[in-house]
Amino acid sequence: MKQVKFITGLMAFGVVSLFAGCGEKENEMTKVTLNEVAHSIFYAPQYVALENGYFTQEGLDLDLVTGYGADKTMAAVISGEAQIGFMGAEASIYAYQEGATDPVVNFAQLTQRAGNFLVAREEMPDFKWEDLKGRKVLGGRKGGMPEMVFEYILKKNGLDPEKDLSIDQSIDFGATAAAFTGDDSADFTVEFEPSATALEKQGAGYVVASLGVDSGYVPYTSYSARTSYMEKNPDIMQKFTDALQKGMDFVQSHTPEEIAEIIEPQFPETDLDTITAIVKRYYDQDTWKENLVFGQDGFELLQDILEDAGELKERVSYENLVTTEYAAKAAEK
Repeated sequence: MKQVKFITGLMAFGVVSLFAGCGEKENEMTKVTLNEVAHSIFYAPQYVALENGYFTQEGLDLDLVTGYGADKTMAAVISGEAQIGFMGAEASIYAYQEGATDPVVNFAQLTQRAGNFLVAREEMPDFKWEDLKGRKVLGGRKGGMPEMVFEYILKKNGLDPEKDLSIDQSIDFGATAAAFTGDDSADFTVEFEPSATALEKQGAGYVVASLGVDSGYVPYTSYSARTSYMEKNPDIMQKFTDALQKGMDFVQSHTPEEIAEIIEPQFPETDLDTITAIVKRYYDQDTWKENLVFGQDGFELLQDILEDAGELKERVSYENLVTTEYAAKAAEK
C-alpha cells in the first residue's frame, strides 16, 4: 500500500489515496489453484499457511480444491485445471514414464513420513507385523503410496503381501473406514486421520501401528507443477513456496495445541480435542520436514519402493523430476 502523507488541508485526499492503494493491492493478487490429493490434518503446515494468511501476504489468491486421489490431482495439473498439485511424487514418475511432453516436476516436499495407521478390531498392545499372517486387511489403491508403503513394511518384516495375508484393494480412497464398520469380514484396515481416531472413538477399531514410524523417513507427499508453468511463472512459484515455508516454520515452533487451534476452521466436522490429538500424533512422530527441499536420497528411496512394488518401468533421473530452487531460497529467508 502506498504511504499517504496526511498534510493539513489534504486529509480528504489522503483518505481517497489510502483506499485507492488498497484496491490497487487487491488487483495485484494472483489467482492460483492448488489441487490436493486429500483434505487431511496430515497436511497441517499447508492449512496453517492458509489460515494465517501467508499466501495472501505473498500476493496469492489461493483456491484449494480436493482431488480425492493422486490420479485425479495429476489429471487436474496436466490439463491446466490446477496450476499446482499436492500428492505423492510417484504420480509424477508414472506420468513421466508414460511419455509426458511437459513433465510435472516436484518443487517442495511437505511430509517425510507416511500418514496412515493400521487399525485392528481389537486392542493389541503387543502387536507385531507377523500378526497379520492369514488375516484380511483393507488396503489402498494399487500403485498408490499408502499401499506401497504398507507392502514395503510387510516385506521388511518378512511377510509376502500376496501369500501371507489378504489385502483388499478394491475400495475407493476414503471409503475404507465405512467399509470396515459396515462389513466385519476384514480384520484390519489402513487408515489416514481423522478416520483412524474416529474408529477408535466409535469403539469400532484400535490403532495398533503407525506406518509412518515403521517405514522410516519416506518422501510421502510433495508439491508439483508443469515444467512450462514454472518456466513462465518463477515469481509465483517462489511466492507459493515462501508462504508454505512460513507454515512449516510455524508448525516447527508451536505446540500441537496451538497448531490445532489455527487449522480448526479447515475441519468443521471435527471437534478441537480430536484435531489436537491427531496433530499431536503426527507431531510426535516427526511427520513434517523443517524445510521443503526434496532431497535426492528421498527420491531414490521412493523409486526403491516403487521398484519393489513392481510399479517402476525404469528409474528416472532426480534432475528430471525434482527442482530444489524455490525450496532452498525459501529456507534461507
